[in-house]
Amino acid sequence: MPVFSTRAFNKHEQVVFCSDPLTGLRAIIAVHSTVLGPAVGGCRFWDYAAAHRNASLDVADVRAEEDAIFDVLRLSRGMSYKNAMAGLRLGGGKSVIIGDPKTIKTPELLQSFGNYIQRLGGSYYTAEDVGTKPQDMETIHGTTDYVVGLESGEFATGDPSPHTAKGVFTGIQAAVRHKLGRTDLDGLTVAIQGVGNVGRDVANHLRAAGAKIIITDIVQENIERVLASGEAEVVAGDKIHAVDADVFAPCALGGVLNAKTIPQIKAKIIAGAANNVLDDEVADDRELMKRGILYAPDYIINAGGIISVESEVHKEHLDDAARARKVAHIAETLTEVFEASDKQKQPTGKIANELAEKRIDDKRRALRSAAE
Repeated sequence: MPVFSTRAFNKHEQVVFCSDPLTGLRAIIAVHSTVLGPAVGGCRFWDYAAAHRNASLDVADVRAEEDAIFDVLRLSRGMSYKNAMAGLRLGGGKSVIIGDPKTIKTPELLQSFGNYIQRLGGSYYTAEDVGTKPQDMETIHGTTDYVVGLESGEFATGDPSPHTAKGVFTGIQAAVRHKLGRTDLDGLTVAIQGVGNVGRDVANHLRAAGAKIIITDIVQENIERVLASGEAEVVAGDKIHAVDADVFAPCALGGVLNAKTIPQIKAKIIAGAANNVLDDEVADDRELMKRGILYAPDYIINAGGIISVESEVHKEHLDDAARARKVAHIAETLTEVFEASDKQKQPTGKIANELAEKRIDDKRRALRSAAE
């Protein structure tokens, strides 16, 4: 598979392929940009071959690797844009470990992964993501200094997922104000795709605000946890995007907004925690605008987690109130994008990308001028 010429590569500074036969580690670390600061982004542990079970073993392996490369590159660039739009002193990066975490994740594999991160000398910091958790970060921390979202230590900030969820909730409120002209969520219906740690907290915030929720998840235990704390309608995973709702909140994996699903969406707002929800970020962004659906760019609305760990990277103390104020700023950033989209008659994703790229380019020029 070509790397430099793929559309997802998009100005990446460094891509590292990691292999350790002793532990079974196969991983990719992508550093998109360190212009604003050290690259920070979570470690996704995912069985990319699962989508290709019907193919021969050789073909499935090749396609899984192609999917992993594409995924890590898009996620890494998204982290650059996320950190830029959140006003953080952080660049963008991401990592993926290829394989089923339920069967191959071991302390030895995670520590081997940490060794590869350590070799980068601080240009990339990892954190939890899909398939990893705070305890895994502690294990990785055994072989590298460059881990955030730790639960212990002087500058530890702990599990970032509650901050991500709070930011998503704040973003939904901002989108509802802009699109529906309402200052409350009472009586509105929100369809949540994926109720893991983040999605579950989003559901709890929404119910507390008086919203009705419709949920789905591939893990029954996640659904049961949501039901244990209050009412929710449960639907099949392939139906959630098409239910009658005011807001559709994708909080699982990416690519759920595509040429097939977008025509079926009844919601007027897309606002959720999942990364890279647009399968084709240009065409799908444009189609949502054409259909009058307000899209809250995912890397803006889901920035609460990375906002919460910035202080950990820079070895600073930040109290909960200050962290909450930074997360609350997500609403202002989204409103800026929404208003610019209306004024320029351009899709919100395009507006957000251009703003993020400008912030990075402005800093790059400033650094170059200072060095001359």
